[in-house]
This record gives sequence, structure tokens and C-alpha cells, in this order.
Amino acid sequence: MQVPTHDTRKVAVLAGIGAWLPPRVVDNDELSRRLDTSDEWIRTRTGIGERHVVDPGMSTVDMAVEAGARALRSAGSAEIDAVVLATATPDQVCPASAPQVASGLGLGSVAAFDVNAVCSGFVYALATAAGLIAADVARGVLLIGADAFTTLLDPADRSTVPIFGDGAGAVVLHAGEAGQDGAVGPFDLHSDGELSELLIVPAGGSRMKRSTNPADHCFSMRGPAVFRHATARMAESSRAVLDRAGWTIADVDRFIGHQANIRILQATAKQLGLPADSLVVNIERTGNTSAASIPLAMADAAADGTLQQGDRVLLSAFGAGLTWGSTVLRWPDVIPG
Repeated sequence: MQVPTHDTRKVAVLAGIGAWLPPRVVDNDELSRRLDTSDEWIRTRTGIGERHVVDPGMSTVDMAVEAGARALRSAGSAEIDAVVLATATPDQVCPASAPQVASGLGLGSVAAFDVNAVCSGFVYALATAAGLIAADVARGVLLIGADAFTTLLDPADRSTVPIFGDGAGAVVLHAGEAGQDGAVGPFDLHSDGELSELLIVPAGGSRMKRSTNPADHCFSMRGPAVFRHATARMAESSRAVLDRAGWTIADVDRFIGHQANIRILQATAKQLGLPADSLVVNIERTGNTSAASIPLAMADAAADGTLQQGDRVLLSAFGAGLTWGSTVLRWPDVIPG
């Protein structure tokens, strides 16, 4: 006779959340005074009304420490064995920024490393953190998405400057059981390096350390192609992860997509057949904050009551690389720190 066994594998459970935005706010009217644009043009095409921008001397590590401290406070007593920082704007090319974040938070000699999947970074890093917990490498992980993306922009580029903002969002993950509120997963992750030039900063890496053309050191994107790929890939990935989780579209209470552009979010929800009121959106006051966008949206929605304990939440992101991915969780009883 075969004796039934129970799955004792641990899963990552969301136990705390925090967010931080730089104090400086730049609204559309301020941008309109120095760029060939207007509040109406920006809002119509992106859904953005303002964004937070780092002042000179403020860095990704600074923001990550602020958000991480709030997430730790939200989680209460937290045993942290690892810090995972999702960012495309580390303080230096070398070393990674996560060890500086861990030190700034007084976490001692815990494991700490960066994950760079740009705007998909939080979902990729969430899968990485969940893997650390499942492999029993860590019982508690502080995961932070933080980007000072405005530092990569040409200040005269009206196609990118209105879109991006800076910020950081963080979650604390503990080892737990698959059925409990806050349990994260399964995951669906993908990439397509053949399309890497759709969103790129050409210079600064090993292929082109320096360039005499200043534009090579700034972020550029091919907007129409990005729109098509983002909506299609996020919808495909969302369907795949829902299937793995045994959920249907009707099971989803809230859809939190990467806050890149209101039209991308709306188009993705439409492709999935999700009602408009299931969308969690905060892009109007944050802009596109890259790896920080999903945890910032989660923190806002938890703070204002949009997210309620037990809500079935779908997360999906798309970014440079190209990279994209999705996951699900049932929302726990957490209060942002």
C-alpha cells in the first residue's frame, strides 16, 4: 500500500510592504515649460500627471533603504537572511548595490545581490526570492524594487522625460505554506534578446564603455513597437500563469500590471477580458518607476483599501531585454509601513 505524502516544500509568503518616493514632484505643467509638450498631451497618451524625481546626490540605494525600512516595519519582527534588489540603475556599475542596502538597514552580513530585468525586475526578483525560500537557502527575504530612472534620460527628450519617475517599493517574504494568504506563485518568465534594441541605453557597458555621442548614454525606446509587444506578452504570460495556478480570468479580483502607460494597462486588461475596475493604477502620480512600479502600486492599493485580505491578485510586467513575466498571490492582511 502506498502511504500518502504531504508536500512540505516552503513557499514565499508576503508578510510586509513599504514604499518611498523622492520628495521632489515634477508635474506636467513644469515639463511643458521646457519641452514641446502639454499636460493634455501627456495625460492622453500616458495617463501621467506628475512624477517624483531624485535630487542631485540622491541615489537608488538611498531610496531602497527608505522603502526597505518601511517594509521591515510593516512585517514587524522579521528574520532576514537575504536582500534582493531589483534595479537597472545601481549606484555604481561595480559593485552591486544590494550589499550597500543591507548595510544601510543594519542587516549585517546577509546575502545580498542585484537583479536587472529593468521594468520586469520586480517579478523576476520575486521569483528569485521565492526560489531562495523554496530551496531553504533563506527563511526571510527583503525584496526591493528601486530605480532612479530619470538619471538615464536625455532631459530634452519629450518622448521619454514625461513618462519616467523615480521611487522604491519593497516587500518582506517569509517561508510559509502554499494555501495561506500571501503565498506567491506559480511564476511565468520569458525573454527575447533579439529585440533588445527596442529599449536600450547603448553606452556604459563592456560593449561600448564610452561614446562621444551623448545620446548613447541615455535611454531610448521605440514606442509603437514596445506597446504592441508589451500588451501581447503580458496578456500571454498572464494566461499562462493563471492556467498553472488553476485560476480563470473570472477568479482575478485585482490586476496589478507594470505601471508603464495607462493605455498599455487598459489594452492588456481588455485582451484578457478583465473588467476595468479590476485594474490597480497609480501611474497618474508616479509615472513609470521601472522595477519599483508594481510594489509601489501594491503599497498604494493596500493603504487605500483597494486591496483586501483574500483578494486574488494577478501581477504582470514587461520591460527592456526584452523581458516579461507574471505571478499570482492571494492578498494577505498587511498594512504598509
